[in-house]
Amino acid sequence: MIRLFANANYDFIKWRRWAYGITAAIMVVGAFDLVVRGLNYSIEFTGGTLMQVETKTAVGTGRLRQALDDAGLHGAEIQTFGSDTSYVIRARISAEAGENEVGDTVAVAAAVGRALDASAGPGQYRVERTESVRPKVGKELQGKAFLAIVLSFFVTLTYLAARFEWRFGLAAVLATAHDVLATIAFISLMHIEVSLIVVGAVLTVVGYSLNDTIIIFDRVRENLHKYRRQNLYEILNLSINETLPRSVLTHGTTLATTLSLLLLAGEVIRPFAWVMSFGIFTGTFSSIYIAAPILLLIEKRWPGQDARGARALGARAPVPASPAGPPAPAAPKTPSPTPPRVPAR
Repeated sequence: MIRLFANANYDFIKWRRWAYGITAAIMVVGAFDLVVRGLNYSIEFTGGTLMQVETKTAVGTGRLRQALDDAGLHGAEIQTFGSDTSYVIRARISAEAGENEVGDTVAVAAAVGRALDASAGPGQYRVERTESVRPKVGKELQGKAFLAIVLSFFVTLTYLAARFEWRFGLAAVLATAHDVLATIAFISLMHIEVSLIVVGAVLTVVGYSLNDTIIIFDRVRENLHKYRRQNLYEILNLSINETLPRSVLTHGTTLATTLSLLLLAGEVIRPFAWVMSFGIFTGTFSSIYIAAPILLLIEKRWPGQDARGARALGARAPVPASPAGPPAPAAPKTPSPTPPRVPAR
């Protein structure tokens, strides 16, 4: 069988500063857009009523919006849904509505019916679906979604600290936090509606990114024990290159699936496909260019037991096992194997 990148020997860590610049640019642009426009929450989080209607002839969003205003649904959101005769209407609960609360499902349905009678004509439309969520439920969903992400970080940090060292866990959590922030910036820039499906996609991205990072870190741990005289810079590059064939195959097949959903699936699943496609890219990117360099920085600042004193980042020669003085006489040992040389910086 063909094995892609079977003899990979790339110096990934060398380009970490460029990677920092790229990810910083995405974060800054996304944060600016988030402050200016904010996230586009669905009624699942804001509360309100959603109706999908199909008209026999195109009405136009401007004409339909005017009819909804005349029917008492001020500020309703209207979007075409796949064609110019299918519309999604969102009417959020208004505190100023008083006794004529349009957030009530029956009241909204009646108001939409009057608007469609005026714009499309009686009997010239049909209601495909109706959904309603109260504001209290929406706030609870926001809190639970945030709690789910925080708990995933805590569990991950605990697991990695027990399996490896706390340094590995901290690097993995910081890289995953980067993925979440980058994905939120992407959602804001693309103006994707934040629904429970999108939250599920973000949580899936978290798991996907962590899985890839753990695989690389597990290989790092093995190589730290196997190649005791190599510095951490070389060990990280070696581990990433060794796991590269698996990463390319896994990520390539997963990305092909999400792109197929993006191109062929309907409007309901498309936001999930958008977020997952970007999440696969940023998860792969962060595992190589964020998690590994962060671990390098952490180990340089707080050397760990697994590092075995090999912290000379720019050294091309193997680091001695004992840093000071000639070694005491000892029985000869079998030398540690030498890994494929990856240029150190």
